[in-house]
Amino acid sequence: MSGIIVALIGMVVFALGYRYYSKFVAERIFRLDPNYVTPAHRYKDGVDFVPTNKFVLWGHHFTSVAGAAPILGPAIAVYWGWLPAFLWVILGTVFAAGVHDFGTLVLSVRNKGQSVGTLAHRLIGQRAKILFLFIILILVLMVNAVFAWVISNLFISYPASVLPVFVQIPLAIWIGYAAYKRSKKMLIPSLLALGVMYLTAIIASRVDFLQIDLVSYFGGEGAAGLFGLGATSSAFLIWIIVLMVYVYIASTLPVWKLLQPRDFINSHQLVVGLGILYLGLLFLNPEMTAPITNANPDTPWLPLLFITIACGAISGFHGLVSSGTSSKQLNKETDARFVGYFGAVGEGILALVSIIAVATFFANSDEFFATYSSFTDANGAGLGVFIEGAANLASGIAIPPDIATTIVSIIVVSFAATTLDTSVRLMRYIIAELGVEYKVPALTKTHVATTVAVVSSAALVLLPEGPKGFGSGGYQLWPLFGTANQLLAGISLLLIAVWLRRQGRNYAVVLIPMIFLMFMTLYAMFQQVIFEWSWFGTGSNTLLFVLGAIIFVFAVWIILTAFSVLTESKNTTIDDEDRK
Repeated sequence: MSGIIVALIGMVVFALGYRYYSKFVAERIFRLDPNYVTPAHRYKDGVDFVPTNKFVLWGHHFTSVAGAAPILGPAIAVYWGWLPAFLWVILGTVFAAGVHDFGTLVLSVRNKGQSVGTLAHRLIGQRAKILFLFIILILVLMVNAVFAWVISNLFISYPASVLPVFVQIPLAIWIGYAAYKRSKKMLIPSLLALGVMYLTAIIASRVDFLQIDLVSYFGGEGAAGLFGLGATSSAFLIWIIVLMVYVYIASTLPVWKLLQPRDFINSHQLVVGLGILYLGLLFLNPEMTAPITNANPDTPWLPLLFITIACGAISGFHGLVSSGTSSKQLNKETDARFVGYFGAVGEGILALVSIIAVATFFANSDEFFATYSSFTDANGAGLGVFIEGAANLASGIAIPPDIATTIVSIIVVSFAATTLDTSVRLMRYIIAELGVEYKVPALTKTHVATTVAVVSSAALVLLPEGPKGFGSGGYQLWPLFGTANQLLAGISLLLIAVWLRRQGRNYAVVLIPMIFLMFMTLYAMFQQVIFEWSWFGTGSNTLLFVLGAIIFVFAVWIILTAFSVLTESKNTTIDDEDRK
């Protein structure tokens, strides 16, 4: 089948979902009120609570939730064939992710901009709140480790991408200052900043001394490097340190100084990047050479397909962003449909092009199976195949392969970095909440909580010694990230269902995807993490086992509590206080 046909079918489904289904949910289920005073106005402080134009906020929200996950998950899941991955991405986006992201945003806006972890207390009790906060804490810790690992490896593999990524930081700070201190518009400066980034990328791709290649600096693959770690491990260590210093600063700055303007630039990267890839697809018209389905997988698709494609279809981390940062910046409640649901659609569009880039990259199915010979190989090859496949699509509009590869790697790194510092900011919020809960005043202080978040994240990604050697913590945690992420999404949907029931509204739109997601996720965690200990066939893995067991027990406890509340809930409004 032609890749264009697959893309068109996906786009039509996404368009219909946003036009009709999200409108139904907004008007009939959530009943958005254009006159509602949002937390961004009610608690405006210029740091976290900042009323924001919906297009700027969509840019922040989308790039915060995108990261590398909607690219990596589908690129791996093509192992089971492109059709199962395609179906879950489009159906999951329309009926699960859109409702989840939209719902957590509205739920938080109606309740003082509080996170879903805090709202668990009001909805299902104090004990559930504490358990939920610990699940979220473990998840964001894993997000930090996974994405720091991904970014560091991309900097090592594609050194021409380093300079353009770091050029973006001062440009974003300048745009933020111009927009919020001098009331300038952000659109034109953001487009100019993107142009500077890509011009830097073109030059860096062709000029060797502009490529920050730390592996070569330490003498190449065989060199001793720092502390006898080897050149690659030494480069990895340095990039992790640089990233942790960066996210410490970025996550403590007011959102308007770096977070919003950089995310606005990255939202244009999305449009430009997707435009390049889909135009390349149109001109090349490649065939889907990957198999429609894999008849003999070494790992069954049920339930792992629904865990592997996390952010590409539904992701609990999106609910943390919706209720953690986006809800504090929503200008009007009616903007929630565009920011939340359309943010999920943007994620689906990115996942769709990831599937197409991988499925059209190989000359034939034999070449595909040579690379995707097992699920383990798919995990190792997925991101690299996407970058090469996306660069191949870009060649359809005459972009040279080396420049296309650099630009694609920049897009992936930019999104992953946005997710990383948003995740650290969220982790700071959660640590502060736990500090209040357990009466540890030091943890409520911004820099103390951020230090705990950054140090623990660095330790997690650096300390484990696994199948990829030093600094493989992010690699080892990827399978557990998927299950914990989906469990969080299921629990968030359950909280929305309880809230809707208390409002006397139809909650089937969240209950149905929640039951499906809970079943698949608990099944996967029970089967793969607790009993087999590792998805990668490396034998006993203590890190995965301990964290997986904790998350599993906490999740079952919360689910039982929430279902008990759901069946007993009366029609009592919980957001009257915010309406005063």
